[in-house]
Amino acid sequence: MTDVDNTVSGGGNDVVSDDETVEDIKALQVLRRGIARTPEVKRVIVHSGLISLSVAVGRLAVPVLVQQVIDRGLLGPDGYRPVLVLGLSLVTLLIVTSSAVLTPIAEIAMVRGAQESLYQLRRQAFGHIHQLSLSQHSRHSRGALLARISSDIETIASFVEWGAITWAMNLSIIAGAFAVMLVYSWQLTIVAMASMAVVIPILRWLQVRQLRAYDGVRTAIARILTVFNEVLTGSESIRSYGYQPTARRRIREAVDERYAANMGTWKYTAAAFTVADVIAAGSLAVVALAAVTWGEGWGLGAGSVISFFFLINLVQTPIGEITHVLGDTQTAVAGWNKVLTMLDEEPDLVEFEAPTTLPDGPLAIESIGLHAAYGDTPVLFDVDVAIPAGTQVAIVGETGSGKTTFARLLCRLLDPSRGAVLLGGVDLATVSTASRRASVRLVPQDGFLFHTSVRANIGYGHPGTTDAEIDTAIAELGLGEWVARLPNGLDTDVGPRGEHLSVGERQLVALTRAQVADPGLLVLDEATSSVDPETEQALARALQRVAAGRTMISIAHRLSTAEQADLVLVFDRGRLTEVGSHLELVAAGGGYAKLHRSWERTTGAT
Repeated sequence: MTDVDNTVSGGGNDVVSDDETVEDIKALQVLRRGIARTPEVKRVIVHSGLISLSVAVGRLAVPVLVQQVIDRGLLGPDGYRPVLVLGLSLVTLLIVTSSAVLTPIAEIAMVRGAQESLYQLRRQAFGHIHQLSLSQHSRHSRGALLARISSDIETIASFVEWGAITWAMNLSIIAGAFAVMLVYSWQLTIVAMASMAVVIPILRWLQVRQLRAYDGVRTAIARILTVFNEVLTGSESIRSYGYQPTARRRIREAVDERYAANMGTWKYTAAAFTVADVIAAGSLAVVALAAVTWGEGWGLGAGSVISFFFLINLVQTPIGEITHVLGDTQTAVAGWNKVLTMLDEEPDLVEFEAPTTLPDGPLAIESIGLHAAYGDTPVLFDVDVAIPAGTQVAIVGETGSGKTTFARLLCRLLDPSRGAVLLGGVDLATVSTASRRASVRLVPQDGFLFHTSVRANIGYGHPGTTDAEIDTAIAELGLGEWVARLPNGLDTDVGPRGEHLSVGERQLVALTRAQVADPGLLVLDEATSSVDPETEQALARALQRVAAGRTMISIAHRLSTAEQADLVLVFDRGRLTEVGSHLELVAAGGGYAKLHRSWERTTGAT
């Protein structure tokens, strides 16, 4: 376990609010922030409004035409007028058919726009996560970050694709229906509105609690993803140490939490449906009673009353649909709030306004008054050291001593809380991202491989790497025999996370990847630890060759690495305590000498 691991695992309390329930979320405020972040959504909403207006006109035309048919074509002063009835019927048919044909076409176009807008949001969220420093990543669970770019954005997609148009269409129909009602009878309209108005405060009360409950669902999803990720990626350790009962218990707890959160939302959804149905039925009854009692005195004809009932039914359907879509809207708002909260977190690693570039070739290293922390936990104190270009350096120290943090500062995976790192005489904080990535490379202890071929994984070391350059790198590192032993040579599939290869073979791929990148500074998190004997010799030879012509920093878990280094840095409790060659430090009789003697006794090395 590295010093980073110790800091992160030292307490779950360090994880920030992505796993905490937000008590009060303002839905409209979230929507405004979301549209500001993703302007494409605004265009989709505008298109939704235009579609909704056309659909509303089509639906509202039917009761109006029915009223005209009854009052003018059937019961008018001229009696039955077949030509008028036929003409109005054909107009009704044309309107209904046009609406039926045009609506799905417009909806398909809108869904395309919605997918484009959500694609941009997902790219934005994914890019933002990669801009966050390791210190910031240590304060978030991996499951929470995964939920932000997957399930949370999916809830937004569902809302943008059909939730927005459902809201716009139904509100347009409700507003249009009441407008037509007012034309027929303002008295009966007031009766209808008063009977339906009861639902507004009830739905508002439910909406506030429903939104809070759905935020809890998003948090529960993030936690369940965290647990599943740990159980799946740690399956080998779980089986080896008999951890299955505890793993099953954690899964059950996460699933139970998700179940409880879902049930908490559904009780409000069920209540909203019930309230809407009861009030809809009551409203229709009240309107019917008022029409029968006072309709004639209010100047309502038979056609107007029948049309009024059509309009009441037309209003009740959208109210029911809004009740249904309200839950999905709450889910989307809760998910959107989570995504926006993540996007609002400013990255610690900020690009300099006028960035510089690193010089070519091996890079000299200088740290000046270097301090570092993960969140509020300090892990490195006042490190001053100068390392000449082309030096092979080993960093040693007990677990949690700060050696990994120092190495990561050299790669600018996090910034110092105080002090500076100079590479080639240039302050690393002022260097452009492109220049830093071209000149500084980190090979972690278990080199991560993508689920593709060996060749493709090597090619990731430098954009545009050709097959010839990969073959040259293989030859330079003396790895031709190892490649020949692979089932399909460089085209061998490495499997998910490289699991088809051994630990040592994954390191060989990672080293070759670094070779094609040709960095001036190469940082290794002890590439020879946990390596199988079959590939250890090939790896040792590759390390010697990859070090040629560049500065190399190795985090040494084996002191044999330190014995071969030009310079050894000894860390203890976050401080640089000794600097010198292996022989100088052994002769000095300090902490390094004690570590070396202990290592010799443990390994039997001489």
